[in-house]
Amino acid sequence: MKSLRIELRLWRQFVVLAEELHFGRAAARLHMTQPPLTQAIAGLEEALGVRLFDRTRRSVALTPAGAALLPEVRDLLARAQALPELARAAAAGELGRLRLAFVSTVGFELLPRWVRAFRQRWPQVALELIEATGDVQLELLSRGEVDAGMMLHSPGLMAPGLAQARVASEPLVAALPESHPLAAQQHPGLVALLDEPLVIFPRRILPTLHDAIFALYHAAGRAPLVAQEAIQMQTIVNLVSAGLGLAWVPQSVRQFQRPGVVYRSPRASRGRTVPACETSLVWHADAVSPALTHFIDFARAQGARQAE
Repeated sequence: MKSLRIELRLWRQFVVLAEELHFGRAAARLHMTQPPLTQAIAGLEEALGVRLFDRTRRSVALTPAGAALLPEVRDLLARAQALPELARAAAAGELGRLRLAFVSTVGFELLPRWVRAFRQRWPQVALELIEATGDVQLELLSRGEVDAGMMLHSPGLMAPGLAQARVASEPLVAALPESHPLAAQQHPGLVALLDEPLVIFPRRILPTLHDAIFALYHAAGRAPLVAQEAIQMQTIVNLVSAGLGLAWVPQSVRQFQRPGVVYRSPRASRGRTVPACETSLVWHADAVSPALTHFIDFARAQGARQAE
């Protein structure tokens, strides 16, 4: 079928004539004379290959094809009229789509609160949320499949080549089986905890934090006894509940109340303390959309509030 290119002007003329059902009145509304309008409608019908109006000397009426077409054309014109404003809104970052990757720890507390607040401020920006570990997020960012990511890392350490804004800082706490003798203490000794089997994430997904945890053991003269590795924090906590060992998790994971697991902040020992962790929003500085600019500003403001 031959592709038709019909100007919006012709569709407006069709709608006005359909509303007036009189060439003279329609021409007056369109600020034109009657003969050009008659020619325009005839040309439109010829291009479509159907009659849109039945005409006599005394009357003009829509054909069934014209009546079926009328609401669709009205919708087309309304959407065309809205396009300039939509373009301005998109250029201002008030409209669009933002693809945001995040680590599971963010989903416990921070992310739900942020999504609600951001949507209230920018209701026409659609957030596409993708849960992914840090290594996967770096791949997605490199391929341009996400606009930004929220990653967990050791304080001050992040992947090179990315812009970043720290949005949260929190200590690590020990997740222990509820039945473990050390779980009876609100603040068990750090050295005693370091002697327990360890459930931890693979180094590849969180290298800086993995190294910080291992450095804690080595500084205390201990070699970590890794009982099991797992990728997701929920899985790690579930393995702790099964008695496989303890795990060092961000404090926000306390929100995940798994039966059989307790969370404890250990006492410092010989000046040694459990490392902290940070969450940062990261993105490529040369690929910032207007919507992402708003989210970056929003994230920085939220991070500043938490720091206060």
